[in-house]
Amino acid sequence: MLVRRRVLSILAVLATAGIVLVSVADPYAGARASAFYREPVLAKPAAVQRFAIDGGFVLVAVQRDRFTTEIVGGDGVAAAPSGPVVPAGTAQAYAAGVVASRGWAASEFGCLASLWNRESGWNSRAANPSGAYGIPQALPGSKMGAGWQTDYRVQIRWGVGYIAARYGSPCGAWAHSQAVGSY
Repeated sequence: MLVRRRVLSILAVLATAGIVLVSVADPYAGARASAFYREPVLAKPAAVQRFAIDGGFVLVAVQRDRFTTEIVGGDGVAAAPSGPVVPAGTAQAYAAGVVASRGWAASEFGCLASLWNRESGWNSRAANPSGAYGIPQALPGSKMGAGWQTDYRVQIRWGVGYIAARYGSPCGAWAHSQAVGSY
């Protein structure tokens, strides 16, 4: 019994010492950490990609699973969307961000632009007599989810997800569309 108590006592001391050693030696513990370990992850520069769109280009900065976009006109000046109808450039800028956030190359956006130029002209209210609707021409349109009738972002997210699941990438969908006439 005495031996058992002594062993437990020694283990308790070792456990306490181990915790102390970890807090002294661990660079993630706080005060002793170098400046490198204290920098927030988001402070690192984002990867920026450039995508050609109608009338100019869009710059997409991707950090983790978030992205920001800036539409730049052919003259190099930032362009602001105007009017109640979403311009094709705004929808394309958002789509470029979605493509970049999936880790796809800029060439994949080129395929997506070609595909959706042919399908809907990037019109979020494009309706086909067959019942296909929106930018990606979903059939039926309601399967895109809440906001499917007017929200270009809902349509683009659904369309890119559909393309990724069915064809692997926008260039895969574009190649299929070229061969068959639809995707």
